[in-house]
Amino acid sequence: MRFPALPVLLAAFLVSCSPAPGAPGQSEASAPAGVQSGGTQSGCLSRAYPEIGGPISLISSTGARVTEADFKGRPTLIYFGFTYCPDVCPMTLTTVAAAYRKLPEGVAAPQTLLISVDPGRDTPEALAAYVANKAFPAGLLGLTGSEAEIRAAADAFKADYSRVEQPGSMAEYTMDHTSLLYLMDEDWKLKTFFTHEDTPDTIADCLQQVPAAQSAP
Repeated sequence: MRFPALPVLLAAFLVSCSPAPGAPGQSEASAPAGVQSGGTQSGCLSRAYPEIGGPISLISSTGARVTEADFKGRPTLIYFGFTYCPDVCPMTLTTVAAAYRKLPEGVAAPQTLLISVDPGRDTPEALAAYVANKAFPAGLLGLTGSEAEIRAAADAFKADYSRVEQPGSMAEYTMDHTSLLYLMDEDWKLKTFFTHEDTPDTIADCLQQVPAAQSAP
């Protein structure tokens, strides 16, 4: 099953992290015609674009240098966001945590990664404090790095982000960024992705279809 051109698809999920009317932080763009949210009804494991995903080299919230090799062997769920994000990022991470709680016994949750798109503020220490939020997935790991390292990781996942100045704000600026959850398999190959339209139920249903997730480590 093929979908519309990849750049058009991903552009539909660029969100603003500035407070705005309506749904908190969500762009008004939706998926192109023919693209639905994840879950069994849309064949959630059919969206495995080979163009998405690639090597990373970043610093974790524990202070260690990590690459994609450190996460092979089990599914990994990746989100690009930042700690100053007022609504979209925390809402997405709490949705993921709720999805994991719906997994039946014997189905392991993926390793979850938050890759910061704001390396200027998101130090390993700042990320460590952020990912410790009990509303977020257990074991959530934050990743940061230099501007070049973050951009390289985002490019590998066809994710976009940009700085938006906020004169007069205490935060000074915010970041607009692609809001997708990328599910990588045990070989670091894209298995599927989830959008802001997905719910804990659709995410949990899809995760149960991943063969490597059928037995907890």
